[in-house]
Order: sequence, then structure tokens, then C-alpha cells
Amino acid sequence: MLLRISALLLAHVYVATAWNTFVVPHTDGQDDTPILTAALANYTTNSTILFQKGVTYNILTPIKFPVFTNVEVRIEGNLTYPTDIATIQAIVGKSVLGFPRCMVRILVACFGKQELTDIARFTFSGGNNVTLRGSTDPNWGWVDAHGQTWWNAQNQVNRPHGFGFSKITNGVIRDMKLWKPIAWNFATSGSSNIHAFNNRIVAVSENPDKVKSFSPRPSPSTRKWLAFSLVLIRAKRSHYLRCWYSDGFSAGGTNMLFENNHIQNGDDCLTVGNGAKNIHFRNSYCEGGHGLSIGSLGKGGQVADVQNILIENVVMKNSLYGARFKSWTGGNGLARNVTWKNIGLDNVRFPIYITQNYWDQGVGPKPNTTTMNNTHIQDFTFQGFTGLINDSPDFFEGSCVSDPCWYAVPGATGHEVAIFDLYPSTAINIVAKNIFPVTKTKSPATVMCDPSTISTDVGFKCWDGKFIRTKADKFKVMHATRAKRRGHHRGCVKK
Repeated sequence: MLLRISALLLAHVYVATAWNTFVVPHTDGQDDTPILTAALANYTTNSTILFQKGVTYNILTPIKFPVFTNVEVRIEGNLTYPTDIATIQAIVGKSVLGFPRCMVRILVACFGKQELTDIARFTFSGGNNVTLRGSTDPNWGWVDAHGQTWWNAQNQVNRPHGFGFSKITNGVIRDMKLWKPIAWNFATSGSSNIHAFNNRIVAVSENPDKVKSFSPRPSPSTRKWLAFSLVLIRAKRSHYLRCWYSDGFSAGGTNMLFENNHIQNGDDCLTVGNGAKNIHFRNSYCEGGHGLSIGSLGKGGQVADVQNILIENVVMKNSLYGARFKSWTGGNGLARNVTWKNIGLDNVRFPIYITQNYWDQGVGPKPNTTTMNNTHIQDFTFQGFTGLINDSPDFFEGSCVSDPCWYAVPGATGHEVAIFDLYPSTAINIVAKNIFPVTKTKSPATVMCDPSTISTDVGFKCWDGKFIRTKADKFKVMHATRAKRRGHHRGCVKK
């Protein structure tokens, strides 16, 4: 085995004066990870690690990259995970970070999934000037996780995650294409100065017997873009399936720009975790998931620190949520200066949703607590939300496995454009403005908001009732002023 690896390494090395390129070898029917891993120590600086076009590599075991300086990992060929669930579960089920795999779920609950990127299929250990680059060729550069097999089996045990792009300074994630990933896709915990753009995530099931989608089938342009024949139709049976926990980007770290990304999944399109600062997510498309989320924060008394988040120019299609913030009762710390701006809504159930009463419905019932402590939120802006609310009375989202569903809000009618589930004296300067909702049933849009929990103008009448703009909505003020001027002008003409 060692002789074979040595011979293959020598055959695939091209040495330049200032830059080295390692072409990853491939052997049909065998795991390509060991050969790559054996070579990595020689390519930690000023190097390209190339998965070449025209080759489908077998990534049967996880890859852990060493600390890199000036290195590009370029995926021009296709990468495939094992197709057999039991095989990959046995690998993932081994010890993680020194803990038995059965403890990982507990660790995630305590520390957050972004702190456990070693369970990713591809783990970056850190470095400076590191690029993860895919391909712009529509037929090559795909990473295939074979999620359909997992979804058909309704299996969530020991799933392989995606790319842990951790502890990187000055990093780029570009042109990546992920096909049917089984769990979260990109996590950037502990990194800084990251630019992620032109990436595509397609975590969509095509099984018509088990999947309920929000729309009969993708648009012609979407089908052409995918270059695959996806058929998303309403289920014929009462048993449904979703592409669970397939977060698009888990943003943890500082100074990050995410732009021009196309994400179809069954969970958060974007989730911003604790410690995130100066995050900008823009000009992207999100379909089928759980929104543009901050949190969850404050679990177990955790001290949250999230600042300076701007999310703008994003289309949300067939999503459960549009903009969402979630924190746990009993949390500490502060999330401040968060803006969602110019969000296009296409069949979204909850366009704007804040809860400071979050809990994990998958673990058990809402915990009983008498504490009024909570993660504070300050300077939140929801601006320029336009489009269609899915307020259909028979609405069903496929992640629902209980009755009532985990996303059910007591007293909600389904017509709500905004739900502010706030804790008293913990929210300051929360404003919604330039909001133009249209409901699918043509019913008037409504809101849910307890006026005893916030003393400032939130841009609409804070109550459980019809959506009525207030002075904090500059759009209303501007148009009222114009109407007044027009009326005054008409009066002068009549005289």
C-alpha cells in the first residue's frame, strides 16, 4: 500500500519555482482520501491541490487539511461520498474530538455546531490566504453526498457534514457546487476576512412518493440551471420528508462577505452564530428552507455577542421563514445592529419572526422557567420586505413531526407579516419599515406583538391584529406628506 501511494504521489507532482501543484491521484473502486492525506504535509505553503476535471473521486473517508499558507484547494472534478448509509455511519460514528460519537449531540447543544467542525467531511485546520474553489463547468466540480438515499430512509443518525472552513484568515470559498448534501454545508467558525461567492447548494429531494414541496415543480430556468431533471410534486401519501438540518452557510467569525450564492435546502439558508461580527450576506437566492437566521443564542445561560450584521437583496422562495431571530430564555449578552433589507418574498409563511422564547422542540417540551433574563437585542431593522405570504389554511412544512408542529405559534392566523415574540425590557429600537405584504388568500396582513414588551415604535401598531403602519415607518410619513401637499395644491387650484 505504501509503495503504491509513493508511486502515485511521484507521478502526480508538478514542481514550479515558486508554486507547487499536486494533482490528486484516483484509483477506481478505492478510497482516494489516504493518498491525498499522505501528500498534504508537502503542500502546506504556496501550493494548489487539484482534483482534476474529468475524474470522479471517491471520498470514502473524511479529509482533514493541515494548516495552510497561500494554498488553493481546487475542485474541478466530481467528488462522491459513499453510497451506502451503513458505511458512512460507521465512519462518522467513531470518536470525534476525543469524545464518543454519542456525545456529539450533547456537545453541539452546549457549544453550537460551529465549534465541532471536525465532524465535517472536509475540515480545514486553519491558515492564511486559503481558497476553496470549485468549477464553473455545469457538469464538473460537484460534490455528491447522495442525500436522496438518506432522505428516503428517513435516517438522520451519524450524517456527514460538509466543509468546516475554520480558523482561516483571508479565505475564499467560490464556485462550489454541492449536490444533495445530508447535513450542514459550510461553517466558518473562528475565521476572519472571508469572501464566499458564486456557490450552489442543492439539497432537494426528488422522491414524489415521500416529499411534499411547496410548488409543483421548479421553473424552467431553474431546471435548466440544475442540468438535472428534478421533479418536485405534492406527496400522494400522508408521510412526508424534508432535507433535515442542511444549513447553507453557518457564519461564525468576523469580517465576512457572502454574495451571489444559490441555496436550496431544508433548513436555514444563513445562520449567524455567537461571536459573529461584521457579516454581510447579499445578492443571493434561498429556496425551501428556514430563512435568514440569527441564532439560536443564549442557550444554557450562554453570553451572546453578535454585532453588525447586514443581510440584503435576497429572494426567499417557498421558505418557512424570511428573516428570523431566535434566543433562549435565560441567555445573556447582546445582539445589536442587525439589518435585513430588500427581501423578496415568494410563498413565505413567516416573513419576519423574532422569538426570545426559543427551545429545541426535537429534544422535548418548552422548559419551565421563572427567569426574565434573556439575550438583549438592539437596533434591529427590517426594511423593504415585499411579496407573497403563504397563509393557506392547509399549510404544511415537511419538517413537522409533531402535533402541533414545532413552528406553530399559538394564536397565529397565518396572515402575519411580522411576529415579535419579545421579552420585557430586553429589546431596544426594533423597527420594520417599507413592508409590502400580499397574502395568498387575499386576506389583510396581520401582526403579532405584545405592546408591554417594548416601549418604542416598531413601525407598525404593536398588537395582535391588522398590519397598520406607524410613524417609525418612514414610507408612511413620506407618502402622507406628499398626499397632504397634493391636497393643498388641489385646494389652491379650486380657488
